[in-house]
Amino acid sequence: MKLGTFGKGLALVATASLVLAACSSKSGTTNPTTAATSSASTSTAIISTNGSEPANPLIPSATNETGGGKIVDSIFSGLVYYDAKGAPQNEVADSITTTDSQTFTVKLKSGWTFTDGTPVQAHNFVDAWNWAADLANAKISLNSYFFEPIEGFSWDNSVPKMSGLTVVDDLTFTIKLVQPQADFPLSLGYTAFYPLPDSFFTDPAAFGKAPVGDGPYMLKSAADWQHDVQIDLAVNPSYKGGRVPQNGGLKIVFYATQDAAYADLRQGNVDVIDGIPSSAIATFKTDLGDRAVNQPAAIFQSFTIPERLAHFSGAEGNLRRQALSMAIDRKQITDVVFQGTRTPASDFTSPVISGWSDKIPGSEVLKYDPTKAKALWAQADAISPWTGTFKIGYNADGGHQAWVDAVINSIKNALGIDAEGSPYPTFGEFRTDITSGTIQTAFRTGWQADYPSLFNFLGPLYGTGAGSNDGKYSSAEFDALLKQGSAESDPVKANVIFQKAQEVLFKDLPAIPLWYSNVTGGYADTVSNVVFGWNSVPLYYQITKK
Repeated sequence: MKLGTFGKGLALVATASLVLAACSSKSGTTNPTTAATSSASTSTAIISTNGSEPANPLIPSATNETGGGKIVDSIFSGLVYYDAKGAPQNEVADSITTTDSQTFTVKLKSGWTFTDGTPVQAHNFVDAWNWAADLANAKISLNSYFFEPIEGFSWDNSVPKMSGLTVVDDLTFTIKLVQPQADFPLSLGYTAFYPLPDSFFTDPAAFGKAPVGDGPYMLKSAADWQHDVQIDLAVNPSYKGGRVPQNGGLKIVFYATQDAAYADLRQGNVDVIDGIPSSAIATFKTDLGDRAVNQPAAIFQSFTIPERLAHFSGAEGNLRRQALSMAIDRKQITDVVFQGTRTPASDFTSPVISGWSDKIPGSEVLKYDPTKAKALWAQADAISPWTGTFKIGYNADGGHQAWVDAVINSIKNALGIDAEGSPYPTFGEFRTDITSGTIQTAFRTGWQADYPSLFNFLGPLYGTGAGSNDGKYSSAEFDALLKQGSAESDPVKANVIFQKAQEVLFKDLPAIPLWYSNVTGGYADTVSNVVFGWNSVPLYYQITKK
């Protein structure tokens, strides 16, 4: 997951109107969405923004971090792209249809080309996905797990061609999944699913240094990537999609610190940035006025209590989980510690995702109520008296101590128990104890979405045996609802089922929801039409220079 990668600065990150009407409809037909009209940019002015040196070659399946991500997303187009609200819009796809949410037929628009002039055809998607999924390329293809739902994928053997992918003709291919998955089309806008031109397979290493894409922007030559300094992207004149640049190109400057980017923004040396340094969190709204950006993003944060810990299983554990949740004053902590750059959680997903609701039955356990919290804790004590100190583990190198201390103090004050943070020196040491199952405390957790779907916040974290289920939670009822929702071909109905699955989570509380992270950023008075997308990244193609 490009943005969902475990980040030491995030609260453990392991990874919309589920508007699949744009991709896959109940009737099995798909509505072509935005008009694919080619258009030249309306300005020659270059938009400058902040970034960081890509950690990996600029190959879609190799890019799983934000530095390379915003570049790859600018120079490639996939079957769909996501608009500002996370709704999928057909891009290279003319239609994506299914009757059973397990086998999908993809038809491409004709006339689409890579910037080397070669056509974008069905085999460019199928070949790229097969290469990305193949275990033989695992050292480079960090996003290979995105192809796990496709029939033929293997974690154990090299599979050059997955049996679930079939090229029908130049503009048509089919995808067969291992099992129905209603939100699969929604994931197809993610970086891993971009196509690759034939030239890639001749020399992948060389391609990663000077990629050839099919997106709204392009790298005119390898020299335009000045490593550790900046990358210059020109407008792709042959682009045919809905992300038509309204500017003359992008200059992405690789800043060493957020403080440097913010200083440049205030001095008018950069047009837009998507990160505010902690030193300016208290003042950036005053500094920038209506050019300051502070809005919820697709990031959910929590702490997890493994059921294997003493006092946290069965009826006793359930009472203690509810008590801890109701002992936390989320509003005060987000206001004081985070200066309003977090939003208290109302569920286990994110308000920027279609289908989100703050009225899921059971969500009242997120309400700060110290009196009821203490009563619940006492009920648990009647089953088995509490002993010891409640601890929350966190990595000390990620800036988490302040909020952990605030949560601990809230718990201590409400419940009258001993509680403290349990810091690890490094993120690596912290993760090692979590993944090995040796950590003996609660620990911080969270998720940053791979793609705008409720399922993406639920299945990977709480499904039995799921890869990011660090608390080893298991519920047959929850699993059944996930499976039922995934098999539902109507996205709206699927969301209703996923919300019912959250009702199970609210009863069991395998993790205690805390807050949603906001994206903070800003822009200079040199530009207009600045909109930040569901994934915290500005829609660069919309920005115009004054």
